[in-house]
Amino acid sequence: MDHVKFTAMKDGDREDYTFLTEHEVAFTKGTADRLLTALETLDEGLSGYQITRLGHSLQSATRAWRDGADTDWVVATLLHDIGDIFAPYNHDEYAASIIKPFVREQCTWVVEKHGDFQMVYYGHHVGGNQHKRDAYAGHAYFDDCATFCERWDQSSFDPDYDMLPLDHFRPMVREVFARKAYDPAVIQPGVRVPLVDAEVARGR
Repeated sequence: MDHVKFTAMKDGDREDYTFLTEHEVAFTKGTADRLLTALETLDEGLSGYQITRLGHSLQSATRAWRDGADTDWVVATLLHDIGDIFAPYNHDEYAASIIKPFVREQCTWVVEKHGDFQMVYYGHHVGGNQHKRDAYAGHAYFDDCATFCERWDQSSFDPDYDMLPLDHFRPMVREVFARKAYDPAVIQPGVRVPLVDAEVARGR
């Protein structure tokens, strides 16, 4: 069987959908590498900054790594702006939807909301709401997102920073996207893991 028999989904049978499921499962195994390739295209992204979007992603992830952050944090940080090219008006939500099945809920929420939190640094300069993040005051992950933005995101536009190469992060991306999607042991709703682990950082 090379392809399904139907031309309208309602006409498919069990054989068709078993065949498609096998193909789709096999295709998902390449997700990590497709994302890594997409990251590389960020070098062609928005100009005007002193480093490229890829450079920003790598610098942010390097800071997370050097802070002793766990794999979920590092990969979420690496991918937090992957939507800049494909979804410039909701890049944060786009990135969050990609990582959501494979990382801790805490990390997904932070990536999804980081655009609103970043407004505190520049919103007043562009006629926006500098205090947009205040809408989330009291949320369990509010402080995590504020820390993410302060330590790893807003500070990572420095052309002189000694960032790690993409190859350093490839194994972590592959590890994360090889996980079972929506595994409760991974998602861990409500669990908070510190962004900074000084002991782990010393070992890196």
